[in-house]
Amino acid sequence: MQPVEVSQQRRSNWLYVVLAVVLLATAGILTLPVINQILSDPSSRANQAKTTTLSVTEQEELALQAKGYELILQREPNNLTAWQELLSVRLQQSDLESAIALLEEIAQRQPEQTDYQILLAQSQQQVGDYEHSAQTYRTILSNHPNNIKALQGIVNLLLQQNRPQSAIGLLQDTLENMIQANTVQPEQVEVIPVQLLLGQVYTNQARYSEAFATYDQAIATKPEDFRPVLAKALVLQQQGQIAEANPLFQTAVSLAPARYKDQIEAMITSTPTPEPTPVETTP
Repeated sequence: MQPVEVSQQRRSNWLYVVLAVVLLATAGILTLPVINQILSDPSSRANQAKTTTLSVTEQEELALQAKGYELILQREPNNLTAWQELLSVRLQQSDLESAIALLEEIAQRQPEQTDYQILLAQSQQQVGDYEHSAQTYRTILSNHPNNIKALQGIVNLLLQQNRPQSAIGLLQDTLENMIQANTVQPEQVEVIPVQLLLGQVYTNQARYSEAFATYDQAIATKPEDFRPVLAKALVLQQQGQIAEANPLFQTAVSLAPARYKDQIEAMITSTPTPEPTPVETTP
């Protein structure tokens, strides 16, 4: 049975907040200064463009900068700084097509730096080139099967394409391989981020019992990790089960590193509007 439609967009937006807090808190984030420009929501980008229209002088200055970096690259094709600066200029010019081409070039020249490949995949997804985006993510995962950023990216892509079962299958297979690897060599790979991703997908599909079971498995796997505790608390809170959520929030506060404690405390006092409980899908 399919879930009843209940503010799907609002729930999805909230889930991205959950993921950012509980998954990327310790997984790290991309730090290139261009990421917000290249990956911002289309409507946000459009609104930003209205207020940041480049003057003729600014356009001319950026064109000169681009020409300068292109000349440098003609002499020094391996100058990574010049590639990065040219990429930044193209983004300031809102030339996303050229930016993607530059990301392809940088990713080829820096294959060991998977962040560039992930930025490329995200950019391809942003412009609707889902086929190449998926191909880029799968290339990363073929070489780095446990890369959490690539896994997160391809899961989001599959959900955007309304393919939740494919996302679930990918994460389940990844978890199975991770568990097998840890059987051979204990703690060889960290399974918690993948369990959190899987829980997120289940929640996105209103399969709450499976989401809670996944979070409980993660908690049992590593009781000292605050992230699955916080994830479960947030889902309970979103459903209006405040009494059940609050003890988990307190546990998450006690387990979390100091730099996250204030954020978690703020989540406790900022209760979101509960969603009506939808009918769960069958697995």
